[in-house]
Amino acid sequence: MAKTKTEKKTLTVVQTSSPIGRQKDQRATLIGLGLNKMNRSRQLEDTPSVRGMIAKVSHLVRVEEVS
Repeated sequence: MAKTKTEKKTLTVVQTSSPIGRQKDQRATLIGLGLNKMNRSRQLEDTPSVRGMIAKVSHLVRVEEVS
């Protein structure tokens, strides 16, 4: 089945670690993703900018693809 422009891939991002003791830009990236406390999750659109943010804090989050 081909995807149309209205069907966008989403990602579920869950914060698994605390940003305490991490660099300030990593904390700011978590806030940019909408995460600020342990075990919080957000469903985000799968875009290159979101993927880049996830890559920067990959050691602090868990990512699941939602179809």
